[in-house]
Amino acid sequence: MKKMTLLLGVLLILTAQAQDKPVNGNYAGKYCSGTGDSDFLRLIDESFAFFHANPIVPNLTMIYKADWNTFAEGAGWGAWWIQNSYGFSYSATPFLEDPWITILQNSWDLFWDNQGDGIRKGLWGDGSPNKLSELVAPDGGLGDTAAPGKIIYKQGDGDVKMHDWFYEATAACLVMQSEILLVNRDKNALTYYLPKMERACNFIERARDSKNNLFLVGPACNLLAPSYGGVKLPDGTFGKGYLAGVSITYLAALDRMVELYKMNGDREKQKLFEKRQKLTRESLPLLMTDKGYFVKSVEPDGIKHGVLGQKQFGYLEGVANADAVALRVADQQTAENIYRQIADFPEIRPFNFLLTNAPGLDDTYGGWGRTSGKGLQGFWKFGDWVNGGVWGTVEGRAILMYYRLGKFDDIRRSTTRAMKWAKDFRMDAPWSQQGENTNNPWSDSGKFRVGGVAVMVDNFAIPAATIRGLFDYEYKADQLILRPRIPGSITQYTQNQPIRFGTKKIYLSCINDGPKIKSVSLNGIRMQLKSTNEIVLNFNALPQESKIEIRTEGGWMVEETTSEYPQIPKLVPDERPGVNSLAELPQSLKKPYEILLSVRNKIPNQYPASFEISFLNEAIKSINDCRVRPNITVGEGYYRPLTKERIEGINNFYEQAALSMYKGFEKIMADCETKGDIWQKQLAAIYLEAKK
Repeated sequence: MKKMTLLLGVLLILTAQAQDKPVNGNYAGKYCSGTGDSDFLRLIDESFAFFHANPIVPNLTMIYKADWNTFAEGAGWGAWWIQNSYGFSYSATPFLEDPWITILQNSWDLFWDNQGDGIRKGLWGDGSPNKLSELVAPDGGLGDTAAPGKIIYKQGDGDVKMHDWFYEATAACLVMQSEILLVNRDKNALTYYLPKMERACNFIERARDSKNNLFLVGPACNLLAPSYGGVKLPDGTFGKGYLAGVSITYLAALDRMVELYKMNGDREKQKLFEKRQKLTRESLPLLMTDKGYFVKSVEPDGIKHGVLGQKQFGYLEGVANADAVALRVADQQTAENIYRQIADFPEIRPFNFLLTNAPGLDDTYGGWGRTSGKGLQGFWKFGDWVNGGVWGTVEGRAILMYYRLGKFDDIRRSTTRAMKWAKDFRMDAPWSQQGENTNNPWSDSGKFRVGGVAVMVDNFAIPAATIRGLFDYEYKADQLILRPRIPGSITQYTQNQPIRFGTKKIYLSCINDGPKIKSVSLNGIRMQLKSTNEIVLNFNALPQESKIEIRTEGGWMVEETTSEYPQIPKLVPDERPGVNSLAELPQSLKKPYEILLSVRNKIPNQYPASFEISFLNEAIKSINDCRVRPNITVGEGYYRPLTKERIEGINNFYEQAALSMYKGFEKIMADCETKGDIWQKQLAAIYLEAKK
């Protein structure tokens, strides 16, 4: 009897343990497949869906701006911001395909085309002079946000008269543009952008203090501005301090600029930028605490802001620390120190997402010395905006930090929460109330409400980072470094969508049993390994299409799973919907659909792959999704109920996105007709014939 009782107890314990673990089995998805943790595999698969027209989660068609052939912020914000799009652009570049990679570059051209030169005005607004339109930036400077022919050269929210030039935003744009150039390997693009990028670097260099090689900058020049207040002077005005974010983000840019000069063979510039890189890296310890994480800033007299537990300025800075790890500015020991401090301070992740800071700031120029009261009301209240708020663009970089350190359950908790919001079609930016977002002051009320729907570029960073972090890609002048970080609960992973390296495509798979690389094969031929930590692919040795198969070993630490994946709606349904389950197209889309199908059917077989063809296919898919979405099972919602009115609002949102794609194709065809090559003119003629 005692033996039977003991056996029953063991079985109950094993059953309880099994229930705590994710569902295991085979997963055959659209963009990936594998064995093991089917929930995590579904998460990865559905993360890819954000970057293709689809009927279940928000996607890039919904932030496309046809008039400009670019992206926009979304949710009624009709321009393109650096800090909001940073996490998305950086994370998505390796796998983003046409038409979207071209449209992403078009979006960054809004900044490069309006780059400061010491003469031109920002011209922001309706044409009448205002405090933003009259700004003239120093040569090389970029800004907060841009649109065709106009830009805001400083952070546009708050007391602009007090704001310094936007140094960290300029550095972030350099990082993103460098990534695009390193991935694409287009020599003509390199020749075009490098002079602009060098001017941007020189703009930042002029803020370098030769005494310590840190960057002496004033209020509101940090990415999550205007949360940096600079230094309060005895006369009550605000002066300059050494901002950690500028050093961290600029060093990430310098690391990549060196590779670009290696790529184009300019040895003189390479040496100059290697010197700048060395000076910046060697100065980083001045911006760190005794516990080995980064402060937010340091005053010229040595007082540090952002030292947890300190009586004054005693908060933990989330953004700069996450970026230092994600962008590989921090070495491994520093990365581990940073993560340890974040993990040991749960107040900075109360709802799974990383806050910009915690506790509240007491060094903003509107509330110096206080974390509440006058000057820290409204959006300045802790947890709602740039003082302890949650931003998807930052969370994407936090996810890259977790991948680098193998913290898979942190990834699961963050991405699961984000996916629930996405399937509710509430990709708010920011998420308020420290990420709980019970009532969002932008998306639940005010002029930016769009039928109960909020789709904003910030939150595309989270699915993008979920994908990029799997192999932790690092692009060099002539190499691509892979560091496999497949979650330990996944035993085998195959990625159906390739990553890009120039014009070459790389398909990746991994038999996963730990953090150490055991073996690698390229198109069935075993490669020699120089390290168990990383795989180095030389560009010239790769064929146009590569199949990389990886085996790892060493065992992953078992982590407790505490979040449940939102299964509904599913990208890969249990049963394939029949023709009869498709809804009728809205009247507004019937003629555009007919025209686009006619164009595609008449394209000659020899027509080369191109931006225009890929755009056409995405436009057709976006219209098809308007037939699928109304009849799929969407559930009741996760954080915002999917009421009849909200479901109708989401369906209308799909319709408007599809119409925008058709309008974009119209404008692209007009350009092809007047400015195109022989193939583009032929495509434009087919389109004009189809419209008759």
